[in-house]
Amino acid sequence: MGLTWTPPEIAAGWVRQVKAQTGRPFQVNFALAFSPAALDKVLDAGAPVITFSWGYPAPYMERVRAAGAKIGIQVTNALGACRAIDLGADFLICQGIEAGGHVQSSTSLADLLPTVVAEAGDLPVAAAGGIADSTSIAEVFSLGAQGAILGTRFVATQESRAHDDYKQRLLNAGSGQTALTSCFDIGWPQAQHGVLRNSTLENWEAHGCPPSGHRSGEGDEVAYTSSGEPILRYEDTAPQQGMTGDIEAMCLYAGRGVGVIDDLPKAGELARRLWADANAG
Repeated sequence: MGLTWTPPEIAAGWVRQVKAQTGRPFQVNFALAFSPAALDKVLDAGAPVITFSWGYPAPYMERVRAAGAKIGIQVTNALGACRAIDLGADFLICQGIEAGGHVQSSTSLADLLPTVVAEAGDLPVAAAGGIADSTSIAEVFSLGAQGAILGTRFVATQESRAHDDYKQRLLNAGSGQTALTSCFDIGWPQAQHGVLRNSTLENWEAHGCPPSGHRSGEGDEVAYTSSGEPILRYEDTAPQQGMTGDIEAMCLYAGRGVGVIDDLPKAGELARRLWADANAG
């Protein structure tokens, strides 16, 4: 669950909901480019694993430890891995540039992962970025990862809160239809995003990729939340269930592995299938 912008009480409610449905571990991620306002609430609700990305987690480590939760830290180079180990991370998340969403990395996963694994020693490393099928899971395991994180693949599942039109775009996307771009910068101007190419991105690029304040259609209300709040063109908001309007023109996060996604299964069924196929291969 990505709880960066979620009000603390709602975030805690989601944690309680997940805990009621499974006895297995799950993680709550905080992107530290923003204040982790929900941290205390999700820990009090019993979140078993906290992960940090996009920032320096040292000020929050003691609080997480006191709650008895495990800690994962996202890294994008060997120096970052060393720093995370020194801070006392229980595991590392190695993100490659192929990832969808907010991309912290500037290096391909295949090049980055072996260096992070070497630095980590006995500390577990989970790989992330462009992993969307059993073949790519097996590949990162062959490079020393002990876990694989699949974001885009699980957006395209029946339980996902993503808008149905967004899910369909993921199913229809072929390889080479993603971009790493700063186009959708309203909400997070410091980050580049891995997205599907769409009308907003194509038009922005056709006009020479002008900066904020000089873009075609800036200020357009392209969609609306379920409560009627407008979503502007170039916002980093992903389409969710209940939203209305021009869903295609919104920020459609996707990693570079999207081209292998061709069905919309239940999440549990998908996890079992991927794991079985990765081990069989």
